[in-house]
Amino acid sequence: MPIVQFARNYQKAAISTSSPGQLVLMLFDGALRAMGTAQAGFQIESIGPRIEQISNQLLKAQAILRELKGSLDLRNGGEFAGRMWALYDFMLDRLSIANRKKDPEPIGIVEKLLREVRDAWAVMLEKSATEAAEAAEAA
Repeated sequence: MPIVQFARNYQKAAISTSSPGQLVLMLFDGALRAMGTAQAGFQIESIGPRIEQISNQLLKAQAILRELKGSLDLRNGGEFAGRMWALYDFMLDRLSIANRKKDPEPIGIVEKLLREVRDAWAVMLEKSATEAAEAAEAA
């Protein structure tokens, strides 16, 4: 089996066996990876490939952020969901500006914000897993 096919199969298995919380973490990671690849695109000397890499990766990051935004439950999520909605809007706007102007600065701003959200989400998942394990042991 070619390595690319093996990697795809592994990724499908990881997705299909992950909890909803882990899937959100994977989306954060995917958006951060895409933004990192877009940032790397600014180092490409040839104009065509540079623009293509930056644009494609920023569009990918935006699609992931739209998916995260769309998954918010504004009815039951209270103030937190509303704030996340606004944060995702801000991030999407910054990435749109970065893509339109081919400017790396807004990407860095979004990367910093999203990394903070991602890291907080990871801590929350770990804490929830620990609490669930402790509750199971106590039962």
